[in-house]
Amino acid sequence: MNRIRPSEEEAIERYLASGEYDAMHFAWDGDNFMECGRIGTAALIEALIATVRKRSAHVVAPQELGALELIAFGRTRLAPMVRGLFPPNEQEAVLDVLARSIVFLTRGNIESVLAGTPWLNTAWDLANLYLGSVNVDLLSDNAPQIFGLSEETTCYVSMAYFEKQNPFDDFVVHEAAHIFHNCKRETIGLPAMRGREYLLDINFRKRETFAYACETYSRIIACGGDLAARKTLLSTYAQGTMPAPSELDTIEYLDILGEAVAARNGWKRILARCSASRRNGA
Repeated sequence: MNRIRPSEEEAIERYLASGEYDAMHFAWDGDNFMECGRIGTAALIEALIATVRKRSAHVVAPQELGALELIAFGRTRLAPMVRGLFPPNEQEAVLDVLARSIVFLTRGNIESVLAGTPWLNTAWDLANLYLGSVNVDLLSDNAPQIFGLSEETTCYVSMAYFEKQNPFDDFVVHEAAHIFHNCKRETIGLPAMRGREYLLDINFRKRETFAYACETYSRIIACGGDLAARKTLLSTYAQGTMPAPSELDTIEYLDILGEAVAARNGWKRILARCSASRRNGA
């Protein structure tokens, strides 16, 4: 029985509208499945870039971004988290990687970013991240409305970062926190440790909790000069609009933040509560 292959146009329309695609790329001809995959992937990415280019032709980058020393900015913004989570002899190596990881998606780099992204799902998400940041319709009503995305040791961040935002938001810290469970110690030149392959040992189901807690805690300590001020800020935050992804237990999340605010080193308390070695319910 011959397999019915969808047309290339149908495959492209399906990908642009949903991010879905046939992993075997049967719509394209090739001498073998690897060649079909190469040709099909290139065609989908090319169509994605063309669509993003057309929709965002009017975009101008924020003035703040043009004057930004990105690595210096990253070091300043991420230093408190790194110094709170790592021993002194590892801090510079980790901070250097994180400071160089930040990529703000702009009209000037979005096409090269999409062209260099090896995963079609990630490319589609990044396209929507960018389109949303420049107030353009997303590729689908069901597309994720995100402000950042981490892939290995790169943090892609929306230009919405420079707009007036919730004082407790920091997409850069949030995405950088995900690098800790994406990046292996040996990748950045740190010695291997028994039982710890990645930079931090974070429970898979607590990764978003960890990232959100780091993000919010970073803003609380930046804005609150003393313990009383930080407790007030946490109370204000708890009474406002908080993130509500399905994997986030709000009661637990606020409890972690409360413990962090009261501790001498709140970063360590966040890590302890989200550690992979911590038993469920403990």
